[in-house]
Amino acid sequence: MEPFWSDVTDEEISRERHKAKELKKSAWWKNKRSSGICYYCRNKFPVDELTMDHLVPLVRGGKSVKENLVPACKKCNSEKKHKLPFEVNQ
Repeated sequence: MEPFWSDVTDEEISRERHKAKELKKSAWWKNKRSSGICYYCRNKFPVDELTMDHLVPLVRGGKSVKENLVPACKKCNSEKKHKLPFEVNQ
């Protein structure tokens, strides 16, 4: 995979992380992760073992909006890092 360069500032990333923290408290997020299904591996986990993942990572210009957030198990989220979903298995 080719390395990428980010034009996103630390301030922008911090602002988006704050938005994500607020969304984690919402009924929308609680409902989204209630199935216990990881977006990537499709395995079922206890709800408290799912993390919030940005499909387009913050360092790559992603935003903390509902369309960009999915539940992921810790293993998948860790393996994905700053990749886009289609780059994960390359």
